[in-house]
Parts: sequence; structure tokens; C-alpha cells
Amino acid sequence: MSVTVLRSNFRQRSLCRLLAVQQHLMSSQAGSDILLERSGCAGVITLNRPKALNALNLSMIRQIYPQLKKWEKDPETSIVIIKGTGGKAFCAGGDIRAVTDAGKVGDRLSQDFFREEYILNNAIGTYQKPYVALIDGITMGGGVGLSVHGRFRVATEKTVFAMPETGIGLFPDVGGGYFLPRLQGKLGLFLALTGFRIKGRDVQQAGVASHFVDSEKLPSLEKDLVQLKTPSNTDVAGVLNSYQAQSKLDDGKPFILAEHMDQINRLFEASSVEDIMQKLNEDGSSFALKQLETLKKMSPTSLKITFRQLQNGASMSLQEVLVMEYRLSQACMRGHDFYEGVRAVLIDRDQSPKWKPGVMEEVTGDMVDGCFKSLGSNDLKL
Repeated sequence: MSVTVLRSNFRQRSLCRLLAVQQHLMSSQAGSDILLERSGCAGVITLNRPKALNALNLSMIRQIYPQLKKWEKDPETSIVIIKGTGGKAFCAGGDIRAVTDAGKVGDRLSQDFFREEYILNNAIGTYQKPYVALIDGITMGGGVGLSVHGRFRVATEKTVFAMPETGIGLFPDVGGGYFLPRLQGKLGLFLALTGFRIKGRDVQQAGVASHFVDSEKLPSLEKDLVQLKTPSNTDVAGVLNSYQAQSKLDDGKPFILAEHMDQINRLFEASSVEDIMQKLNEDGSSFALKQLETLKKMSPTSLKITFRQLQNGASMSLQEVLVMEYRLSQACMRGHDFYEGVRAVLIDRDQSPKWKPGVMEEVTGDMVDGCFKSLGSNDLKL
């Protein structure tokens, strides 16, 4: 095949990818992916992509952010409630497929999505009115960013929480570098590196959710919240506490990782990912060896980036963390593992990513340092 034909084919493929990105954006803008309404004293945000498990796209971000800022200044709006439709998910993450397609052709979406998502995360984390996230169902990645930084996060028996990004060549972003190191002991680092899933009441016991309420009670809870008259955080907490007190589901059941917390705190207290893996191997228990096998499947680059992200984030403000994470997001967009991880997990679904580098030892300190370097005038500004 001639060089001319190869170039022509490459241009065609690039054009097809670019058209797919543009088409995606147009369809997102045309539909009702997000519902924004006033109800009583509340501004209510409903994520409305049930077939996509309410995955967050750029169009949704661009509708939520200005409305949040408007409600924050509106004297008639005293509280914000965010929820998802469909019964399966609050929000299963960001629209990674669209970001992948954009990154491959150098489309601005791969910058704009992360930049605007993190600005939204910061707006939630600094919100001046009660913010209640009803995290009923799958809550991962971008869905965590829409909830965890708010004052009130209400889990149900349907809630499934995880930050699984190291398995797709990314890192636990959306402020993961801020909230994960602040969980008990080394739990945050464990969740960040392994992508371990926690469910139901365990999400509250981990410290990710502030309250636990039966899923069937959420409509009644929402009704009581919107009927409050200029509620304070204390008023909202009182309503949430009363509903939590009514729930007997798994009441008194120990945290799923309770019996392993001493191990997690001991084995994940280390100076590097390599040290953690060595400790897991030397421990030799079935729990330790299972976590070791999990880590061996993850992107070595992602593991090292994530380890340092949480190490740095433990002493940073949310704003400093988001600036750092934007740098990391763009490093991932320039790299190999993100595209390969998405291919293996979400596109071809062969679950066999070919990481580059493929082993931990080949991910050098200089490579990791480069991911954290300032982007100069392109740095995230909050």
C-alpha cells in the first residue's frame, strides 16, 4: 500500500473520529440529559441519561454549573438537591468514550471536559447553601465528583461506590486527591489503587456518604426537604437524621472491610507502590494476595501517579488538588494507557489492556514528575 493511500486512510479515520465527537456534542445538547427545576424552596437537578447510567457529559456540566451559581444567589432558593433517573445509577461516571474519541484527534473536548468538570466540583465543594446528593445506585468517577464534595450525601441499599480509574489508565480524579486521603487510616489509598467497590450502608461507614436512607423513602424525603422554609444546614441534617433513624436495613452490620482495616493500614503504609506490593506478597493472607493480584492488573503508570496524587493531596486544599488533577488529566490525554484502558474495558471489552510501560519498574520517577508539571497559562484557574 502506498504512503499516499496510508495518509488518506489516516485522514479519513481522523475525520470520522472528529465527526463522531461533534455529533456526540450536538446530540447531547439537543436532548434533555439534565432537568433543572424549582420545587418549593429547592433547586432540583435531575441527571436524565438512564440508558447511559446518567454518565456526565460536557453539555450537562455546562447546564449544571451556571444554574448552581444562579441558585446560590437567589433568595428564593434555600437548598439544592441532585439525583438521577432510571433506578440503576445516580451517575456512573464521566462520558469517557467521548473524551477518548476527542483525545485521539486532539479535539478541545479532552481539555474542556476535565477543566469544566473540575470547576463544577469546586463550585459544589464551596457551595454556600445546603447541597444534598441522593446517591441512589451506581456512583463512580464523575458521579462521585457531583456528590462527595457537597455537605450531604445520602446513600441507599442500592448505592455502589468505586473509583476504578487505575483500571483504565487514569487516576481517581474529580477531587479524589482531596477526599480519599481524608478517609479513615489508609482506606482512601486502598480504594484509589484497587478500585474496590463498596455498597449500601458501607458507603456511609466508609465516610463517603453522610447519611443512609432506604431507597423507597427518597421521594418522601425529597418532599419534606423542599417543603422546609429557608432551611439551614442544621435543619436539613435534622430531616436526614430522622429518615436515617427509620432505616433498619443492615443496621448494626459491621463495615465490609472492618476485619481487614488493620491489615490495610499496615500494608498500605508505604513509601511507594512497589513497597505496598512487596508487603502484600510477604503478608501472604488470602486478602492480601487478592489485592496484589488486583494491583498487577492495573496500569503501572496510573498506580504511581495515584500514589503521589493522594500523598500530595493529603496536605492540599480542594482547589490545589483540582489544579494538580487537571495537570494529571492532560498528562493522561498525552499518554498511551488511558486510550488502551478504555479500549480494553469499554470498547472491545477483552479486559486485557497492554500497558506501556508494562511493569512498575519501568515507570521512572522522571516520568511521574512530568505528569505533575505546571501547564503554565493552560493550568486550571479557579
